[in-house]
Amino acid sequence: MSNQANTGTQAVDRAALLVATVVRADEPLTFGALQEECGLPKSTTSRMLTALERTELIERNEAGSYVAGPLFWLYAARHDPWEELVRLARPAMEKVGAETGETVHLAVARGDRVVQVAQVDSTYLLGSRDWTAVDVPAHMSALGKVMLAFDALEAPDGPLEQQTEHTIVDPGALRRELAQVARRGWASTIDELEIGLTGVAAPVRGVTGDVVAALGVSGPSQRLADRRDELGRLLNERTEQLSGLLRRKTPKEGVA
Repeated sequence: MSNQANTGTQAVDRAALLVATVVRADEPLTFGALQEECGLPKSTTSRMLTALERTELIERNEAGSYVAGPLFWLYAARHDPWEELVRLARPAMEKVGAETGETVHLAVARGDRVVQVAQVDSTYLLGSRDWTAVDVPAHMSALGKVMLAFDALEAPDGPLEQQTEHTIVDPGALRRELAQVARRGWASTIDELEIGLTGVAAPVRGVTGDVVAALGVSGPSQRLADRRDELGRLLNERTEQLSGLLRRKTPKEGVA
């Protein structure tokens, strides 16, 4: 009975080793490379891989190399891919909230839109609203301008939607503004989405150096409009710290 139990455990360990090796690899693995990496006999590797393919834990691509199977993609599709980013960003957001007293936002690009995934509310009685479920055109928000300026979103070519008299509607003017954002490292809006609302945001970079999110603050223009430089510098400091934290994570840990 003891030998059977040991054999069963050994089989599970070997299968887990094969799956983990495939999932952690930077590129698809051939049969030979996978066998060598795991140090298993050829016959054992073949038998295990067949079982793992059958249970959809791994699969072969068109070239015949091994990659993570459909079950991994199903799991990813059913869970928020930004959950880990939000978890890591929460302390930085709360720190910015304590330092400024204003509403703090974390946004990501999804398709051609900017989506806010987390918010820390203002400590002021007169603060910003909850934007987590609001669809805001990218050119009207500081968060969106960050995404556009650092190529997380493609800049629009045609006419731009106008929300207020201060909204940038000329594509050429928007390109000039985005170039300035890229140079100084932060973006801002004053009354462009809503009269009386100012926002400032800075980029968050992932492990490859690409911008994966934007961290920003918003509040009444009378309180923030003259503080944009100060807030931009503060946000740059906090996003650099957060980006450093994300760079210490690997892509396999859930942060792009």
